[in-house]
Amino acid sequence: MALKKRVLRATWYSESIYMSFSDSFFAARFGISRRDLENYLSEALSRGGDYADLYFEYIATSSIGIDESIVKSATQGVTLGVGVRVIAGERTGYAYAGDLSPEKIKHAAQVAAMIAAGPSKVESTPLDDGPRRDLYPVLNAPNEASFAERVELVQRADKAARAADSRVFQVQATYADSLRQILVATSDGTVSHDRQPMARLSVFALAKGPDGIAQQGHSGGGGRYELSWFLNERTPEYFAKEAVRQAIVQLGAVDAPAGENVVVLGPGWPGVLLHEAVGHGLEADFNRKGVSAFSGRIGQQVASPLCTVVDDGTIGGRRGSINVDDEGNLTQRNVLIENGILRGYLQDKLSSRITGSTATGSGRRESYEHIPMPRMTNTFMLAGESDPADIIKSVPRGLYCASFAGGQVDITSGNFVFSASESYLIEDGKLTRPVKNATLIGNGPEALKYVSMVGNDLKLDEGVGICGKEGQSVPVGVGIPTVRIDRMTVGGTA
Repeated sequence: MALKKRVLRATWYSESIYMSFSDSFFAARFGISRRDLENYLSEALSRGGDYADLYFEYIATSSIGIDESIVKSATQGVTLGVGVRVIAGERTGYAYAGDLSPEKIKHAAQVAAMIAAGPSKVESTPLDDGPRRDLYPVLNAPNEASFAERVELVQRADKAARAADSRVFQVQATYADSLRQILVATSDGTVSHDRQPMARLSVFALAKGPDGIAQQGHSGGGGRYELSWFLNERTPEYFAKEAVRQAIVQLGAVDAPAGENVVVLGPGWPGVLLHEAVGHGLEADFNRKGVSAFSGRIGQQVASPLCTVVDDGTIGGRRGSINVDDEGNLTQRNVLIENGILRGYLQDKLSSRITGSTATGSGRRESYEHIPMPRMTNTFMLAGESDPADIIKSVPRGLYCASFAGGQVDITSGNFVFSASESYLIEDGKLTRPVKNATLIGNGPEALKYVSMVGNDLKLDEGVGICGKEGQSVPVGVGIPTVRIDRMTVGGTA
């Protein structure tokens, strides 16, 4: 397999106030005034508490699915509501309402106040507009395009996948988009709002070889872009051909070699291993509770000096990027591990208040029905100095992992198990036969200590990541350059 080098172009935007609260979606659409917000916050703090916030959300979604060359599903919908949170010490009260009538919002504020009632009492501060930036200057959100244009995307993907190889016998293509409007008002005196577009196209292909055994391939991508991104940057045909390629590769795969091996991670999506095995352990809630393998280790060497791990929610257009987090804070570029040294954790407002730390713009939630918690945005390892080809040449025998299907991690121990969906044997410094049924078994902090080479080819994934935590799912990005890990257990049958 030829290694393709792709340069990561990351754009950071300066802060600027470009829309006042009076011009925001919720003020214009529902007539919610600054005075209304201040009254709801006062109600939330009426029984005591250290802090309160309001989270308003309006989200329009659509999805299209094609199977057997027939559009078999097409949905559109709108949800809206408000969540009210009150923090008193380490106790949190949370309540939400599924409509935005003043009576329902006030009732939710009263319920949250009763749950978190505490001895301390603060008064909410008059609200001012918070600072703003524009990481995704989308004029027309994908769901504002005609439905016919979006249907055409999945039809093109289906047609391209079926035409790519005669061994393909089943294709599924899905498209989904959303336009999320949020507003966050806090008792600290700030009101922030954001318009968050999102779109994703995915293609799944099944191919069958001479032995009658079927293999699968999957590809997809997207981000916070206009629909034209799928016409000019990553077309349906691109994703279709990549899904078919993966399926065809697997038709000739051999069993994975079991035992301890040198493992090389390819650039891009294999960063999901970093996300799961390391990233979750660096979220502040796990660390303030002392249940993470990284708890109490700030300033310590936790990885090879070649490893610098960053979580960055400020990269323009990326799936994991947001202008403000779901607590109204500007997102940041957070260096978590620098040259192998643990520098910090991802902080939400609750954890930062309890530990006396600074919030890092990492408070995220699935919807208004959910309480915020520290979450990742775009998490990746910075590029090193090695040529990817030299990394492969340095391995006499090992395993190259180009993509992963999924995995599990135990936060407390750091132990993980990952299934590789596309991998190859490395023999005498060359990629040779494709491998099937390979799993990687290891420990996150330990695995990073055995990183001996880091490529200069950092790549972010195409834009398909969904992160689950405590029943909540949020969009994220992952990335990694080509990385050599000298010791890792590979589960297989050979």
